[in-house]
Formats: sequence, C-alpha cells, structure tokens
Amino acid sequence: MTSAVTLNNIRLPGRAGDRDFHLSTYQSGAGPAVVFCHGFPDLARGWQYQLPAVSKAGFHAIAPDMRGYGMSSCPENVSDYSISELTGDLVAMLDSLDIEKAVFVGHDWGGFVAWAMPVLHPERVAGVAAGCTPYIPFPSVAIHSEVVQGDTERQYVAWFQQEGIPETYMDQHVETIMRNTMRTSVPLKDVYEAAYRSGKLNMNPFWKIETAPSLGAPLMSEEDTQFYIDAFSRTGFRGGINWYRNIDQNAASHPDIGVAPLDIPCLMLMADLDPALRPEFAADMPDRCSNLEMHLIENAAHWVQQEQAEVFNGYLIPWLEKHFSI
Repeated sequence: MTSAVTLNNIRLPGRAGDRDFHLSTYQSGAGPAVVFCHGFPDLARGWQYQLPAVSKAGFHAIAPDMRGYGMSSCPENVSDYSISELTGDLVAMLDSLDIEKAVFVGHDWGGFVAWAMPVLHPERVAGVAAGCTPYIPFPSVAIHSEVVQGDTERQYVAWFQQEGIPETYMDQHVETIMRNTMRTSVPLKDVYEAAYRSGKLNMNPFWKIETAPSLGAPLMSEEDTQFYIDAFSRTGFRGGINWYRNIDQNAASHPDIGVAPLDIPCLMLMADLDPALRPEFAADMPDRCSNLEMHLIENAAHWVQQEQAEVFNGYLIPWLEKHFSI
C-alpha cells in the first residue's frame, strides 16, 4: 500500500449481535465512492494496486476486510455469513461513512456480493464491476458435488459443507495453502493435467495440500505473502468457508440474484486463464444487464486484479470516469 491509503476500523455495533462488530477498512481519496469486495482466500490487501489508482482518478476508494477475514469481525455461526448479512455489512458501512450510493467492485466471492447489492439494496448502488465473477445465480452445492460423482473431498465447495472438517485441516496448513494458492497463470492444459494426475478429477486445491503441485510463479512479494500467512494463521479459514455454507440458502432466499435485470452501468472483466470462473460463464450477461461493458484480459488467471493490475485498471478507471465522475 502507499502512504495515500489509510487503514481504520469502521465500527458497526450490533451487526451479528456484536456490539463491537467492525470492518477493518482501507480508504484512499475523495469523490464518488467505490467499494472493493474481495473473495476467498483473500483480503482487502488484494486490491492494493487498485486503491491508489482509483483514488488518483478522483474517487473515494474503500476496501474492507470482509466479514470473517483479516482484522474484521469473525462471527462464529454459519448463518452469520448469508448474502443478506454480507450485503448488510456494506450498507451499514456506507451509513457509517455517510455515503448514499457507491459503485461496487468485486472479485471471486466478493463478486457475488457486489452483484447481489443492486438486487437487495438498489437504492445504494450506482454501478457494479467484477473481476472473473459473472452475474449469474448461485451454483448449487449439488452441481459441485455431481462433477466428482459425490466424492466431496475432490470438490472444494462440496467439501466445505462438512462443518468443522475443512477448517480443521486447512488451519494446520496455512502457509502451504497461501503459497500454493496465490500464484500466477499457467496454460489451462497444465491445470487440467494436474487436476487428473491421480486418475480422477480433483477440484479441491486445499485438500492434501502437502503433495499438491505448485503451478505458476508466486503472485505476491514475500512481504505480502507473509502478511496473508499471518492473517489466516490468526483467524483461520472458518469465516471464509462459512460463506460457501450459505450457497443453497442464498439461492432459496433470494432467487432474483443473478436473474433480475440490471439497468445500472456494469463492467465485467474476465480472465482468459481462470480455470474456475471461465469467461464463457459470462456469455449471457448481456441478456440481463442492459448497460454492460465486457473485456477479456489475457495472460491472467484467477487473481487477475493483481497479475494484470495495469490492464485491469486500464478498463476499470475509464469505465468509472465515463459513468461516475463528478
């Protein structure tokens, strides 16, 4: 981060029944608000290349450690991580900062939160941008399980449903998980070969991590990598995993998310080498988003906003300036 970026706890007393509830939040600049929402296993620090650039362009850039992560509050109950609660945190944060509307930028799980905002809280949303995560309905746990014929250990979303099991294992391997997960892109052929190296499809990069192949190069500096290791060593992975345990309930409670038409400005940035959130998943977004701009970023995998930060910003900032500059 640069000196232009500040870090503070935004107190939101009463959220999750906790009078001390707070979101540890980076902020930079002044102007129309742009809120960045990270995913799993990530932190607000993952937006470090966007915050100063967006604030320099005349915006108030805001990036919280989301509920369950980093220095923010980490409630224990699974139900505390529903999409209603996660979006509610962002509304409460805007209230605390006296902000009426914001643009929401999401990645990975943070993308689902960002896309849910105009459906659940349309009066607080000026626009939505996302890296990798398209505007689609929540994919059910059953779909993830069927891909591996019900062998849940080989599919991480299905495995995550077993409360207590994945977090207990992963919390014992924080450093290996972070060093193996936060890596640069490789050809998709290499990813698929690694996924089938046991003879069966393995879509769980967190299980048996000690023998998992390390594809690509380290994504982050050693300083940033250690920051992530320290953060997840302190909190564990339960908070982030609990987001996944609400997938089916989210879909049942809010069936309009990913389906309802959006007429606000939307930006979809896809990564050509993301093996999980493939660009083709966004193919029908124009049917639901009437004011949509889409771009494919090449030579980038899942962590597109870091791996190709200049390209990512090169699309994001002009889009922000076009639609939201004062």
